[in-house]
Amino acid sequence: MKSSYSEWITIRGLQYHIRHWGEPDAPVLFMLHGWMDVSASFQFLVDSLQGEWHVIAPDWRGFGLTDHAAGNYWFPDYLADLDAILQHYSPEHAVNLLGHSLGANVAGIYAGVRSQRVKRLVLLEGFGMPATQAQDAPARFTNWLDELREPPLLRNYGSSAEVARRLQKNNPRLNNERAAFLSVHWAVPDKDGRWELQADPAHRLSNPYLYRIEEVLACWRAITAPVLWVEGKQSELLARFGTDPRAVIAERIACIADAQVVLLDDAGHMLQHDQPEKLAAAMEQFLA
Repeated sequence: MKSSYSEWITIRGLQYHIRHWGEPDAPVLFMLHGWMDVSASFQFLVDSLQGEWHVIAPDWRGFGLTDHAAGNYWFPDYLADLDAILQHYSPEHAVNLLGHSLGANVAGIYAGVRSQRVKRLVLLEGFGMPATQAQDAPARFTNWLDELREPPLLRNYGSSAEVARRLQKNNPRLNNERAAFLSVHWAVPDKDGRWELQADPAHRLSNPYLYRIEEVLACWRAITAPVLWVEGKQSELLARFGTDPRAVIAERIACIADAQVVLLDDAGHMLQHDQPEKLAAAMEQFLA
């Protein structure tokens, strides 16, 4: 495995953990992880890159080794955090930006809002969320208020091996070696020896505001960077988009002016774990 090192910087009042791979003077590639994940999740993808890259990957607020936020986690805060991170590391130059899942949704919107800051964009499973209707709002607010009465908890585990088995339950394609590596980044032992997930339980609170797909697509239409859109052919998330999910996704991709689409076979939502070599090859061809 390629070695990484950690850095902590202050971003909007939080101590942010930033993971680095590669030499500082190599071409820079920012990687943004997904929900309930950590920056170390990109290890296998970084290992598969053939060129020399300086990969910079933050742990989002409330995940991994980054500080927890007070109260709820709002999507616009990820955009503001990303803006501050890019300003810290690359104030003068547009960047190569990759995001997975939540990270891809942040990156896609950011690339429309700050189009001059993004040179090339790689979106891994960045579908967005299913469309909502205005009449869904009362139930969503009610659900959120009910959840606030009993703050959510996250399960803990008896050992790192138990954490690894949980990861493999989530993703049966994850082999034992990769699961063991991820387990000690995904969770840490507490004072009693139980393994706790490195995530703020508040992330499990529902968002009281509906997902407004029209606003998201408006941001995507403003993207000027070339985009590499990558999906796992067996992605578990496709079922969220109804009986013809490919048509829904294709309609969304059509809003991006310059998009190349790659479908990786034998890969689910965590395609950077399932097919890191094929993903790295497609990325480096695109970034070249």
